[in-house]
Amino acid sequence: MHAMVAKRNSRNLRYRRRPKLKLRGFNNLTKTLSFNIYDVCYAKRPQARKEYLEYIDEEYNSERLVRILTEVADIIGANILNISSQDYDPMGASVTILIAEEPVDPKPEQVLAHLDKSHLCVHTYPETDSKSGVSTFRVDIDVSTCGKISPLKALNHLIESFESDIVVIDYKVRGFTRDVKGRKHFMDHRLRSIQQYIKKRILARYQCVDINIYQENLFHTKMRLKDLDLDQYLFAINAEDIPEAEQQHIRTVLEQEITEIFYSKHIF
Repeated sequence: MHAMVAKRNSRNLRYRRRPKLKLRGFNNLTKTLSFNIYDVCYAKRPQARKEYLEYIDEEYNSERLVRILTEVADIIGANILNISSQDYDPMGASVTILIAEEPVDPKPEQVLAHLDKSHLCVHTYPETDSKSGVSTFRVDIDVSTCGKISPLKALNHLIESFESDIVVIDYKVRGFTRDVKGRKHFMDHRLRSIQQYIKKRILARYQCVDINIYQENLFHTKMRLKDLDLDQYLFAINAEDIPEAEQQHIRTVLEQEITEIFYSKHIF
């Protein structure tokens, strides 16, 4: 038993000490992390649904989204070049941030269009269904980087920055970079699953499914909360104030909504 542990630890040590690639020039690999994050809520009365949308629109306005993405840039070690933000009428917001791996001191005659290959972007989509009483807030996030900085470092922060009932994550590495011998490298880090980069205490709360295409450097993970605590899904009302039969109906409606979003298809 001790020999097996020692052998495994030895393998892990070799994994951690993998020599860094010596590149001919700039690391041209593009690493893109895309999120769909959903917050699902039940608001029975029309006024409650209206108040929920107003709450979401205020809670996740462009100012807060800028703050979240600025924190992401700091986590991955990127330098912010430009920030563009917009709140929409009647609801929703968008933020785009251009980033660079190294600090940039642009000259007046320079055009920095090539830096748009590294960016952070977020869009929000609140909506409500008057028939079922279910309201859904969706956040789409893209973190795209070139060079050594990795968007995977921002995984935990983004999941925890929103009320994440469902999280759908795609990670793709595109292009190639050359080492000093001219050999092309289509991946500069080892990856088996996106889940490697998610904290265990977060993973413990979710049911997770992976669909990975390793030969294409394409990784996909879907997550949904395991427990449906009704009070966490009700807006402007407490579960104890609702008859048991109605509580069960609401649980069924929420479970159906979450399941269909998770599998991206009509099921019920």
